[in-house]
Amino acid sequence: MKFRRQKIDDVQINLTPLIDVVFLLLIFFMVSTTFNQSTELTIDLPTATSDAPASDRDKTVELVITADGQYVINGQTLINEKVATLVQGLSEVTQGDNTRPLIITADAQSSYEMVLRVYDAAAKLGITKLAHTAQKESNP
Repeated sequence: MKFRRQKIDDVQINLTPLIDVVFLLLIFFMVSTTFNQSTELTIDLPTATSDAPASDRDKTVELVITADGQYVINGQTLINEKVATLVQGLSEVTQGDNTRPLIITADAQSSYEMVLRVYDAAAKLGITKLAHTAQKESNP
């Protein structure tokens, strides 16, 4: 009986079969892949100009939310920030015409709660045309 250990040859990794498999996969993908030339989608993007007639600008209601928590509707500052005050101020400016667009300009430092109050007031008045802008400075 031979209880002595036999000498083990150095372990070698043969990469030749792996290269063959990768080469076969490459050939398979090259043969089975088809390329289609697709056309691009044409999208007509809206354009904005500042040359709107004065009559269109007079119809809009501009509401500015400052960083220090004040509402300014068409240049008039509101006393407090309650929803009822906003409803009253917006109804005076719109004069019952709920089709007029409301442009909300919020300062970057204003809170989301103040913007949500404007949405609540607009919903109570039935105003559906809303536009939202932002400004960096706190001056309305």
